[in-house]
Amino acid sequence: MQLINIEEVNSNENNPRFIKDHKFKKLVKSIKEFPEMLKLRPIVVNASMVVLGGNMRLKACKEAGLKKVWILKADELTEQQEREFIVKDNVGFGEWDWDILGNEWDTQQLEDWGLDVWQQTEEVDYSLLDDEDEIDGMLEDMTNGVKKAIQIEFEPNHYEEAYAVVKFWREQDAYVGKMILDFLKSEKNKL
Repeated sequence: MQLINIEEVNSNENNPRFIKDHKFKKLVKSIKEFPEMLKLRPIVVNASMVVLGGNMRLKACKEAGLKKVWILKADELTEQQEREFIVKDNVGFGEWDWDILGNEWDTQQLEDWGLDVWQQTEEVDYSLLDDEDEIDGMLEDMTNGVKKAIQIEFEPNHYEEAYAVVKFWREQDAYVGKMILDFLKSEKNKL
């Protein structure tokens, strides 16, 4: 790993990844506020100093006015491995655990850091729901094949246990909704 002049690093013109304007501005702001992060996650370049990983970070560093950047040279990769790295470095393999984020992190900080966080607007117009038959048809068309969620309430003394159990089954790639539905149906049949 090396700290070098930013002008020595070449953007990758063939990088298929980009950041839209508002997210790019957040990235620039993040770099200005926490430049130490760049040493922990250096820009990866090939032997020709072309970016393999961190193309948008390089652009944001230039926008932030940095004169030097941390790089990690991956100069032993084949051309095919370089192409593979470019894609794999940008693929999001994991998913966010929204329960943990919602309960243990500050929503405003997450948004400031660049994460798109859902927030309900204060003004919601529910008048569209007045015609129940029409809205049912519209909802069915809109949500065909889309996962839906139902909020399940827990007493405070049961929440931690419920959270841990649901997290466990999600980590097992289980379909928790179907498990709950099957259990509730079997209990209903006992009545």
